[in-house]
Amino acid sequence: MAVTINGREIAEDVVSKVKLFAAELIKDSGITPGIAVVIVGEDPASQVYVASKGRKARECGFHSEQHTLSAETSEEDLVALVEKLNADPQIHGILVQLPLPKHIDSGRIIQTISPDKDVDGFNFINVGKLGTGEIGTAFVPCTPTGVMLLIERINGRDLSGLNAVVIGRSNIVGKPIFNLLLAHNATVTIAHSKTQDLASICRTADILVAAVGRSQMVKADWVKPGATVIDVGVNRIPAPERGEGKTRLTGDVDFEGVSEVAGAITPVPGGVGPMTIAMLMVATLVAAYRSVGKNPPRF
Repeated sequence: MAVTINGREIAEDVVSKVKLFAAELIKDSGITPGIAVVIVGEDPASQVYVASKGRKARECGFHSEQHTLSAETSEEDLVALVEKLNADPQIHGILVQLPLPKHIDSGRIIQTISPDKDVDGFNFINVGKLGTGEIGTAFVPCTPTGVMLLIERINGRDLSGLNAVVIGRSNIVGKPIFNLLLAHNATVTIAHSKTQDLASICRTADILVAAVGRSQMVKADWVKPGATVIDVGVNRIPAPERGEGKTRLTGDVDFEGVSEVAGAITPVPGGVGPMTIAMLMVATLVAAYRSVGKNPPRF
């Protein structure tokens, strides 16, 4: 039976360290890590997520700002706000909540964020650094960095000699995880919707990361005995057993079946999800350390 990787516990451990390092930075340099989250419109899910980021930042002792703009905000006004935050010495991390209204070019907004404050890791400068192995100075999207921390807890930092398979090639999850695994010396295969005989490829993996958005797609007979399985998927499916119209969350992995084969596995919920906000706090802390020329802590 696989070890269940408790993302909530690991995220709490990360946040506790962030608090300590933030307090140390404030004491030594007088600099308080600062994050600004910008949300355009009133999407309920985005509102909840943004509020949780703000609460976590304040818990860590950060300076936290939320800029809530109407859905009718012009692209030029949003660009102006981002540029103002770029120039604000109190702000070390800028996050613009996606998706944006259709009349705003998301790509332009993302590229307007200073690479030094791009804690989401979407600016082309940071994407390029990650792709060329300059991880020490790059910001990397928070979900992939959380995934890597979970993998390290099971397999260590050096993944030499291990085969990894990533299912999914998105710019936000699949591709960054591929590059992070490569930087940790794993031999990496990235699979996607056009991959032939996906199950056979998955069976070669000592580390299997599923990030495709298809409920319970990865079955037990896809998994190498003893493998580490990281489930990034979040899918909401009908749950009539809970009552009419009710739903429940599932991952991309058949948790019950795969747990009988894998060595370690993340649940959904409670696996990768809690790590994302924790790693956003880490990125903001790192940006603050860099802003005063100090080497940031490692997690």
